[in-house]
Amino acid sequence: MATWFVTGASRGIGAEIARAALAGGNNVVVAVRNPESVPDDLKNSEKVFAVALDVTDNDSIPQAVEAAVERFGGIDVLVNNAGRGLLGALEEIIDAEARSLFDLNVFG
Repeated sequence: MATWFVTGASRGIGAEIARAALAGGNNVVVAVRNPESVPDDLKNSEKVFAVALDVTDNDSIPQAVEAAVERFGGIDVLVNNAGRGLLGALEEIIDAEARSLFDLNVFG
């Protein structure tokens, strides 16, 4: 049994990865901006632990990792899935939107 740490696990691919890891008998840390947004099927498992994490906030990362290690004793697999997209032409977005996307998708 391994412990998986999955960012962006409140929906989509992240939630499905968390479900697959759980189905394999593993412990799963679902790292999300809002732990209340974790789907009920994951939230209701004793092998799932939700932690608040904004990957663009460097100060929140150690806290989330420490909480995961305290709960399960370590982390064996990291899935850095947090991210988002933006529809439209690149030249039409403002600098703040571009920076926000890069902070999350590239640096986060």
